[in-house]
Amino acid sequence: MSEAHPAPSVFDLFAGFFTVGVLGFGGVLPWARRMIVDRRQWLTQSEFTEMLGLCQFLPGGNIMNVTIALGARFQGVAGAVASLLGLMTAPVAIVIVLGIVYDRYAGYPPVHRAFVALSAAAAAYMLSTAWKIASPLRGRPLAIAVAACTFVAIAVLRLPLQAAMPVLAIASTLLLWRFPA
Repeated sequence: MSEAHPAPSVFDLFAGFFTVGVLGFGGVLPWARRMIVDRRQWLTQSEFTEMLGLCQFLPGGNIMNVTIALGARFQGVAGAVASLLGLMTAPVAIVIVLGIVYDRYAGYPPVHRAFVALSAAAAAYMLSTAWKIASPLRGRPLAIAVAACTFVAIAVLRLPLQAAMPVLAIASTLLLWRFPA
């Protein structure tokens, strides 16, 4: 964290993640990264990537784990609770309302087309965020190779995540420990 940016308060954590929860409907990781790294500068790109990497190995949703870890880092248990409540309050309410509306109007073709269009936009946004999250790996060929192997194992070969990730995590840790960048 930059010296120019003091630790966020419990209210700042709630408000920041509430905004992420509202704006990030359909996938909050890109919005969370933008808020945490670009706008509020609570973490650097590298710190965010490291925290996300750690949180991917914990049970539960990755972004919820990042939210809790970040809140706890700055404000302990109160920060973790405020961050999680901020992230979840609006989306839960929105999902309930949209579920009721969708249940009633799902048979209308314009509604179906709108959801297809939203899916395409969300996928493109996730790809652009993945590119930003991977940027700290530039100039680190071994780390890029590990990321590429992980992508091939999970996305191309479709190996089970629960089996592939522990093996890849141990292998990458040993490789990067043996051959530091």
